Amino acid sequence: MNSEVISKPPARSSVVATVMAHFWFKMFGTMGFTLVFFVAYLYLLRHPAAAVSIIPATAPDRLIGFQPWALPVYLSLWAYVSLPTVLMLSRSEIVSYGVKVAVPCLAGLAVFYFWPNAIAPADIDWRLYPGVAFLKNVDTAGNAFPSLHVATAVFSALWLHWRLRLLQLGRPLQWLNILWCVAIAYSTMAVKQHVALDVIAGTLLGLGSAWLTGLKAHAQGAGLRPTL
Repeated sequence: MNSEVISKPPARSSVVATVMAHFWFKMFGTMGFTLVFFVAYLYLLRHPAAAVSIIPATAPDRLIGFQPWALPVYLSLWAYVSLPTVLMLSRSEIVSYGVKVAVPCLAGLAVFYFWPNAIAPADIDWRLYPGVAFLKNVDTAGNAFPSLHVATAVFSALWLHWRLRLLQLGRPLQWLNILWCVAIAYSTMAVKQHVALDVIAGTLLGLGSAWLTGLKAHAQGAGLRPTL
């Protein structure tokens, strides 16, 4: 049993109060975490410590063509990963979650440092797609394996799932959570930022990190089973 205190509003009517609780702490905490992560991420992207390996494309990559409509879904990760903390009531839970979500991030950064990698450039004229072109200029197709975009989405999906159950917000939102996570994972391939092997590795990293950081014990401490 997890000894961590798990806060729960007394009724659904308190969900809004939960969202507003420590609102600025949640907002600036998320922004600060993201900033620190991106400084490290972009540094490793621009200054690889060794020769960059190319992650090969496989059959799924040839089946999934470039789909520019997927860009907003891809970018929605930054809203999605903030949702677990938005639905937390106490600062101690928020800080604890911040430490936990750092696990897949640090693991991914360690891989990028010791084994810099990227996907092969796509044969696409990005000037025809200004939004995607901007993404490519900021975040090139490096730091590919494992996909931290997918890893953090999967990690967030699991923690958000039990939080939605804890707040008794209903199955439709739980299924929406799963679909959103799957859509984000798909979008990484549809905008040609990642290949299938990156997505698989990112999924495993997200699942493993959630287990390692005590998702099962935490959910049981809230009187829930962490199964989907």
